[in-house]
Amino acid sequence: MPVPPAPVELSDLAALKALSHPRRQRVLQHLTVHGPATSATLARALGLNTGSTSYHLRELARYGFVEETATATGHGRERWWRAVPGDLRFPPRNRQSAELRHVMDELNHHAYAADLELYERLQRAADDGDPWADAFPYSRGTIRLTLPELREFFEEYIALLNRYKRPEADTPPGARTVLTRLLAFPAPGNHNTRTDIRKETRS
Repeated sequence: MPVPPAPVELSDLAALKALSHPRRQRVLQHLTVHGPATSATLARALGLNTGSTSYHLRELARYGFVEETATATGHGRERWWRAVPGDLRFPPRNRQSAELRHVMDELNHHAYAADLELYERLQRAADDGDPWADAFPYSRGTIRLTLPELREFFEEYIALLNRYKRPEADTPPGARTVLTRLLAFPAPGNHNTRTDIRKETRS
């Protein structure tokens, strides 16, 4: 089993501004899901022009989010790009400056909206006869945790993802890329009171 990458915290404001651009997020997601691509193939897939995708690729590469890669399918002077793998983390909100918080809010807003739109679109488009039409697990849960326990919960989730990651050569027939997202946040109000505990138990 490959050794999981060490977490790297991204706190550089310029890099986060580059990443927060909605089109760059789309480019990066496409490379992550579908593998290496050229600016031309990205343009066709995303409905953009090659000048736009080339520019966004260069900006992403400037901050280490993508890199050029050799590929057997390349021809002539084609430049192929891939997403740089890794465990990228963002600084906690209590260590973010006002400007960094604004950039992070923009980044998260676009990422959440894109994820939800893609989930709903693919679920609606799934064919009834396709066994993968049932491959949209969704869960809403409530747990009571201290802040250190929540951090431990998150690290266990990352470890679970890494347990299922494997090289392309070890991927069995019939496997598909599955997008995973985790969203957890503290409920509003004071949840140390007896009333709140009873309400949570009934939910």
